[in-house]
Amino acid sequence: MGEKSRFTTEEKALKINLTKDIYGCFAEIGAGQEVAANFFKAGGSSGTIAFTQSAYDMKVSDSLYGETLRYVCEERLETMLDTEYKNIAKTLPGKHTEARFFAFCNTVESLNYHKTNQGQGWVGIRFQLHLNGPVNDIILHINMHDNSHKGQQEAIGILGVNLIYSAFFHTEDLNEFLDVLVQRIPRERLEIDMLRVSGPDFENVDNRIIALNLVKRGITDATMFDLAKQVLQPATALYKKNILLMRGRFRPVTKVHIDMIEKGRKAFLKEKRVKDERLEVIFELTLKDLTADGKISDKDFIDRAELLSSLGYTVMISNYLKHYKMVEYLAPIAKGNLIGVILGVYNLHTIFDERYYDNLPGGLLEAFGRGFGHNVKLYVYPAVNVEDGTQYDLDNIVLPENLYGLLQYMKDNDKMASIKEFDKDLLHIFSDDVLMKINAGASSWEDDVPEEVAKAIKFFELFGYHQAKVLSN
Repeated sequence: MGEKSRFTTEEKALKINLTKDIYGCFAEIGAGQEVAANFFKAGGSSGTIAFTQSAYDMKVSDSLYGETLRYVCEERLETMLDTEYKNIAKTLPGKHTEARFFAFCNTVESLNYHKTNQGQGWVGIRFQLHLNGPVNDIILHINMHDNSHKGQQEAIGILGVNLIYSAFFHTEDLNEFLDVLVQRIPRERLEIDMLRVSGPDFENVDNRIIALNLVKRGITDATMFDLAKQVLQPATALYKKNILLMRGRFRPVTKVHIDMIEKGRKAFLKEKRVKDERLEVIFELTLKDLTADGKISDKDFIDRAELLSSLGYTVMISNYLKHYKMVEYLAPIAKGNLIGVILGVYNLHTIFDERYYDNLPGGLLEAFGRGFGHNVKLYVYPAVNVEDGTQYDLDNIVLPENLYGLLQYMKDNDKMASIKEFDKDLLHIFSDDVLMKINAGASSWEDDVPEEVAKAIKFFELFGYHQAKVLSN
């Protein structure tokens, strides 16, 4: 990290104040004028701040930005950004020839007096990167973890200064941008689980790479995006939904993966509590499964994301290696609705491996209580027995003798069930084998993946297809 990234919050605010062509406004709801206050305290703010305002009263907020049922949401933030940027441009029409305008806004639910809520909110900036240049947006969602209202206010103030500073001085390098954005606010205090940049100056930026880096850096544990490549905030996108999750590497996605999700979805919809219109199907990639040679390859990640998106699926990436941690994360979002997890039968060996939970005081039993005490059900897809070629499923799975009682408990209490309908002709397909065939220059791999996937792998030369083709000639 360079010298600039070691600046204090006050030094960053002062530098912005002393940069003559940066000029804008602030609108902050819910956590005080903490961001604007940092600029006032730094000195020289008259050259930077056109006006600030805060609309704590709902009626005042409605008069400024229109009536709404939800005051802390992305839509409200976007309305604020649009309104305030138009206000400054309209109020000071001649100023645009000498200044790059910005509008900084946030709408935040900070910790209440009784500490019965989770501090969270939306923060954004609309700004001109260049004089007379086009308008761009940076929007992010935060979760605040300080155990005091004052602490959360302070974290918002630091984040706001960091965001404005990063927007104007560090947008050319993603790593530097993220370094500065989270400086002096460690993950224990504040989490950013969605960040999106947009505008003419950022047409070449892939927000999915930003999402990956948020998880890779530990700035958040999970984030997601849809088939249109739009980054989503998980708690908003999955709020009160029935969630059907499939975890895996998908390197590449094969016909057996598609059969698993389609047959798993069919089984999930048979549950009385699951409604098709409230169902969200998610393919989840964990960082462990994104690792190649000890490093996480952005290109490899995008290759897999492109294939899943082309098939019409929403993608989540997470740091949750263990299944129970993933379920713990999703359960509060689902708000009592059923969560389904599809997995291959061989994955159960890991889930029932007592060594896997050495980090927990209660070991395997604690993990099962935390992971399956919620409204969750596992749907187990069969495989070919690697030893004798027979079908291997939940009915003949081989586990340590002392764990069969726990397995039976899971089945008896509707926490786990076999996927009975499946395509037996696909059970021989394994992603690793498909990848080996691609790298070897064989053509038989095309029979193992959906047609759209085969076309994409060849057209975009994914997973070493081009290299393999060259080597085979």
